[in-house]
Amino acid sequence: MQTGRHFLQIPGPTNTPLAVLAALARPVIDHRGPEFQKLAKDILHRLRFVFCTRQPVVIYPASGTGAWEAALVNTLSPGDKVLMVETGWFATLWRRMAERLGIEAEFIPTDWRQGADIAALETRLAADKARAFKAVCIVHNETSTGCVSDIGAVRAALDRTGHPALLMVDTISSLASIDYRHDEWGVDVTVAGSQKGLMLPPGLSFNAISEKALAISKTNRFPRSFWDWGEMLAANEKGFFPYTPSTNLLQGLKVALDLLEEEGMEQVFSRHDRAAEATRRAVRHWGFETVCRVPAAYSSSLTAVMLPEGHSADAFRKIVLERSNMSLGNGLGQLADKVFRIGHLGDFSDLMVTGTLSGVEMGLAAANIPYKSGGVQVAMEYLQGNARAIP
Repeated sequence: MQTGRHFLQIPGPTNTPLAVLAALARPVIDHRGPEFQKLAKDILHRLRFVFCTRQPVVIYPASGTGAWEAALVNTLSPGDKVLMVETGWFATLWRRMAERLGIEAEFIPTDWRQGADIAALETRLAADKARAFKAVCIVHNETSTGCVSDIGAVRAALDRTGHPALLMVDTISSLASIDYRHDEWGVDVTVAGSQKGLMLPPGLSFNAISEKALAISKTNRFPRSFWDWGEMLAANEKGFFPYTPSTNLLQGLKVALDLLEEEGMEQVFSRHDRAAEATRRAVRHWGFETVCRVPAAYSSSLTAVMLPEGHSADAFRKIVLERSNMSLGNGLGQLADKVFRIGHLGDFSDLMVTGTLSGVEMGLAAANIPYKSGGVQVAMEYLQGNARAIP
C-alpha cells in the first residue's frame, strides 16, 4: 500500500484542479434545457480565446484521436494527398489514420529529435506544381519527443510557395501550455483535447475551424455523420448539440476556462516555460540528453529524457512508481524503453516540479543508473532566481 498523493507526471492526462473536480461532481443537468444552453453558449464563446481565434470551435465527446479524424473527413475526399512530417510517434499515428481512411499521406522523415524541417517542407511544396497536396498536417508539440514545430514558419512556407493546401495542426499537448495562434498563423483546422493543458480528464476533443476549411467542408466528398461540422455548428448556434454531449465534462470545462482567464494566458505560458527550463537544467546536470536536441524546439509541456545505453527506461519507471508513487511517461515507437518522459503541463506549481525531480533523482540512485547528483538543487536555484510574479 502506498500513502500520500500520487504524482501523475506523465504528459497527459494531467492533474485536474480541485475546482474542476468539484464541477465534474455536480448533478447531471438536462442537455436540452435552459441551464445547459447558457453553459454551452458561454463555453463555445470563451474557448476562442484559448485558440486565439474569432472562428468557431467544435467540441466532440471524444479523445484527441476523434478530432484528428474530424479534421480529415470534413475537409478532404477519398484519394486526396496530404503532406505530413515525421516528428514522432503521434505524427506517425495521424498518418496511419489518414491512410486507413483512403488518403494518400506523404511523410517527410526526421530523426525524431527536432521539430518539422521547414526547409524540406517548403522544397516539397514548391515541387508540387500540380498542387496535388490538399493539406499539410503538422503536430505542434510532439508528445513522444518533447519537440515543438514552428507553425508560423510552416504558414510562411505555404505562403512563399503560393500553395493553397489547408494547414491542419495538432495542439493536443500544447494548447493552453505553449503559445499558439490559430488566426495569426493562418491555421485552417486546429485539433486539441481536454486532458492536458485544459486540465480536464480525457473525453473532450476540439476542432477550431477557419472560414476556408468550413467552405471546403460543404463540398468535400468524405462521408461522415458523428463528425460532421455542419450539423454540429447548426446546433451550437442555439446553444445545443446534435447528440448527447458530455455534460459534466462541459461543466468542468467552464471552470477550467475560468482558471485560465484568471491566471492570464501569458502567465500560463510563462509558468510552463519556467518548469521546462528547470527540468532541462536538472537533466543536463544529471549527465543525460533530452530527446530534443534543438534548443529552439524545446517543449514547455514535457521533457523526454534519454537514459545511458544498456539501461531500461521502463525498469526505471517501475522503480520510481514503486518507491515514490510517481508515474512517468514511457517511450513510444522507436524510443520504447530508451526514454522516460516528464510531464510539466496543466495544473502544477514550482513545488510539484521540484518534487517530481526529487522522485526522478531518487529513482536514478535506486536503479543504479550512473548520474551526477544535485540536479534537484540546480532546478531549485533556477526557479528561485526566476520566481513567478505574484499579482
